[in-house]
Amino acid sequence: MPSKEPPRRRVPRPAGTQRPTGRPGTGGTARNKAPKATNRTSNTKRTTNTTDTTRPTPRRPRQAPPRRPAAAGQPIRLGNPRPRLRLVSIGLTLVMLAFVVRLLQVQAVDASAYAAKAEKNRYLSHKLAAERGEITDRSGISLATSVDAYDITADPKMFTPGEAKIPDAPEQAAALLAPILGKDPADLVRTLKTPPSPRYAVLARKQTPQVWNQIKDLKNLFAKKAREDKAKGGPGVSVLAGVLSEKSTKRVYPNGDLAAGILGWVNAEGRGAGGLESMLDKELAGRDGKITYAHSGGRRVPTADARETPAVPGSDIELTIDRDIQWAAQKAISEQVATSRADRGYVIVQNTRTGEVLAMANAPGFDPNDLSQANAAAMGNAALQDAYEPGSTAKVMSMAAVLEEGVATPATHVVVPNRLHRGDRLFKDDIDHPTWYLTLNGVLAKSSNIGTILATGQLGENQAEANQVLHSYLRKFGIGSPTGLGYPGETSGILAKPQDWNTSQQYTIPFGQGLSINAMQAASVYSTIANNGVRIEPTLVRGTRGPDGRFTPAPAPEQTRVVSDKTAKTLAAMLESVVDDEEGTGTKAAIPGYRVAGKTGTANRVDPQLGRYKGYTASFAGFAPADDPQITVYCAIQNPTKGSYFGGQICGPVHKKVMEFALKTLHAAPTGKQPPRMPVTFTPGT
Repeated sequence: MPSKEPPRRRVPRPAGTQRPTGRPGTGGTARNKAPKATNRTSNTKRTTNTTDTTRPTPRRPRQAPPRRPAAAGQPIRLGNPRPRLRLVSIGLTLVMLAFVVRLLQVQAVDASAYAAKAEKNRYLSHKLAAERGEITDRSGISLATSVDAYDITADPKMFTPGEAKIPDAPEQAAALLAPILGKDPADLVRTLKTPPSPRYAVLARKQTPQVWNQIKDLKNLFAKKAREDKAKGGPGVSVLAGVLSEKSTKRVYPNGDLAAGILGWVNAEGRGAGGLESMLDKELAGRDGKITYAHSGGRRVPTADARETPAVPGSDIELTIDRDIQWAAQKAISEQVATSRADRGYVIVQNTRTGEVLAMANAPGFDPNDLSQANAAAMGNAALQDAYEPGSTAKVMSMAAVLEEGVATPATHVVVPNRLHRGDRLFKDDIDHPTWYLTLNGVLAKSSNIGTILATGQLGENQAEANQVLHSYLRKFGIGSPTGLGYPGETSGILAKPQDWNTSQQYTIPFGQGLSINAMQAASVYSTIANNGVRIEPTLVRGTRGPDGRFTPAPAPEQTRVVSDKTAKTLAAMLESVVDDEEGTGTKAAIPGYRVAGKTGTANRVDPQLGRYKGYTASFAGFAPADDPQITVYCAIQNPTKGSYFGGQICGPVHKKVMEFALKTLHAAPTGKQPPRMPVTFTPGT
């Protein structure tokens, strides 16, 4: 048996030495043990012999002994934690540094940019619609005005899934709003999903307060449900929270279709789109304002700051129109157009002394309050926009030229055959007749085409010269030129240069065929005669009243002398023969107690769709009292297809009704004087 090894004394290891690799008493070898003893001895010697000056023998590196498992009850030695702490500290430092850099970017470097973005998302801006000016008649009676309305708008962002917490919020909102707004749900969904602006969309314009109240009731109901849902832990979001409103105004026309052709209408944006609404849109519209305010959850924050630029109201427009006379004119022409089954008709009433238009009626008309029911062909102002051949009402200009040039007098004898050959045509009157022996006054009274051709042929030494003279007078009367009203779509008519008149036009233009006019031009011709030969540009606007309440009169119309006072008075007397002489063609326009001057017209009509003659234009123009003119009335009916188509038969009665009403309305008393009774015919040989 091996001898028992005595217990080994534990010698402390000097600093810097390594733990032996072999386990004591087991895994070590003789070779490993020898150096240990040597090292231990050598170290002892160096420790005890402090006076030894010899260089110590170098030590061989020791191999680390294998790690022994800790004995039971011996404390476990942990690794050094400092490296891990350093790593965590560096990580936290980097994270904090990133936060600091980002904070500096948000608070200092890009502060203004982020503030602007926040303000853009928090603040809403929309316009404040200016109140549109009112249009009134000459007495201040409203013809077009504005009432309170609402534009129904939405914040599209509040209908996104992230904000609404509902995937189909646009569809649900559209299903609720469509029946109230009268819109297609698909259109509303499209507006909410693809709006022109991410924070603003218009769902419906010009809605009544009742419509907005219905929507508000729905909003309140859903808001209450949202609060209850939130109290139970739900998202608590109302599907209608993003539906808003803006105060606006809606254009209304208290008299329905009365004067609609003059007034026009406004479009969905509240801008003038026809008639005077379009022509005077700048004055009527005013200037819109703007408001910017903070909102939260679709509601305005009342305590937050708001910026507002107030709107400036538009100016009120006072017209020359008399509402009552307009009503009478519109009623008379509408009834006759219906009776004659005509395409359309118009009546114009004008103050002969001032040029003011007192009525301008069209039939058929339309109601600007409900354009969905309007006929597109009737939505204009045909009295100014239709160009047509006037027929015999134009003969008064030919007679004015003959009298002014001094080539004839009312008593001049004119022999009128049944047919007259001129150029390549054979001309006739409206009826077959034996040879007529008429005075110049009789030519006008009986509306003879042949007699007019013969009379105007005396204006020059040859036909070309006569054409030049007649053309100059037609131009003075305003034919071929704008009326001066400046109305949208107004036609100037057609009057060719005299050198361009073909063979037929040289002889048809004197009696009103081969040229075209509008109804206002025709009325203005007779007002010129009634005003002693001075043409006054017609006017529709008396003035404007601004937001400050001050009234500004319209500029005075331009005046031009066309014929002398003498010629005008002579023509007025000749025109009386048309109405009060049994030989005249306008006896149906006579008004008991008043002297009426007038002229009938029946013209071949050019169909604008076919581009050729088809049907007739019937007309009558006149003024009263003839010896003290105050009112001019002109009537024209296009393509009457039932009953008579002669101007004296269907327009004469309209003229009478309107003239009677206008004279009574304006308190124009008859003069009581007797007409001159100029001769119409003569006896041959006398």
